[in-house]
Amino acid sequence: MGSYHAGSCTATNIKISFSLFLLLVGVASAQLSPTFYSTSCPNALSTIKSAVDSAVSSEARMGASLLRLHFHDCFGCDASVLLDDTATLTGEKTAGPNANSLRGFEVIDNIKTQLESLCPKVVSCADILTVAARDSIVALRGPTYTVPLGRRDATTASLSAANSNIPGPQLNLAALISAFSNKGFTAKEMVALSGSHTIGQARCTTFRNRLYNEANINASFATSLKSQCPSSGGDNTLSPLDVTSPTSFDNAYFRNLVSQKGLLHSDQQLYSGGSTNTIVDAYISNTGTFRADFANAMKKMGNLSPLTGTNGQIRTNCRKVN
Repeated sequence: MGSYHAGSCTATNIKISFSLFLLLVGVASAQLSPTFYSTSCPNALSTIKSAVDSAVSSEARMGASLLRLHFHDCFGCDASVLLDDTATLTGEKTAGPNANSLRGFEVIDNIKTQLESLCPKVVSCADILTVAARDSIVALRGPTYTVPLGRRDATTASLSAANSNIPGPQLNLAALISAFSNKGFTAKEMVALSGSHTIGQARCTTFRNRLYNEANINASFATSLKSQCPSSGGDNTLSPLDVTSPTSFDNAYFRNLVSQKGLLHSDQQLYSGGSTNTIVDAYISNTGTFRADFANAMKKMGNLSPLTGTNGQIRTNCRKVN
């Protein structure tokens, strides 16, 4: 048996090892911290919250719109989704999942203007989007969670990435699981994040095929929707994703799936005899579990490949590169 020499592990070695550990941890967490703006812009979070509360109070749907903006940005949380097209840059606003549907840009603009006045060139658009999504959820009675901060803004965008990475409403269960798995999410986290459809609305064009061609849909639910969404025309007519409580963050979305009242094909896929049925059942049984899982999945999504340190920039106008 070998002997252990306590003296061989010197204080200096411990210090070096601990410093290396801290360095590695810093790299792993991508340098994000909840207190990132506590000295540089102490009123940043309260300013964002006040603006979001005001916007959601004026129009409850805006909460869902701001959450969706963050989601569509975060498959890479770098505010690339906010960039307008220019002669030299093609943004992501015209991508299939975004065109004629993403909204809330003016709320982000308003927040950015206020923050540029308070602390110029300090708070990134990517962080504004991430915090605004959390505050929107809270404003509609959803769970709160801590948002690590320090993301920086992209100087470019990718139309092709937006078209290929954002899961679409026609995906079946296997494709949904795969799309989220590609970003490091489990099937359970995918179902939890899909629960964001407890708020917000969708355009007729995204669920028309389900209405007229699918069998696993509640008959009276389908009939009521067909008057709003004809077999042709009316593409942009809106219907709530959660027919029960469309402006309240709760677990009614999952209850609707059991009744075959999922609005989108991708919604109903979560409860169609597949591997995620049990997860839906669990969220119906315990809304606290859903809220906790959703909050944790949102935190994880907000940490997807952010730009930090000296990468990217702090845009002064979220719609264009400095």
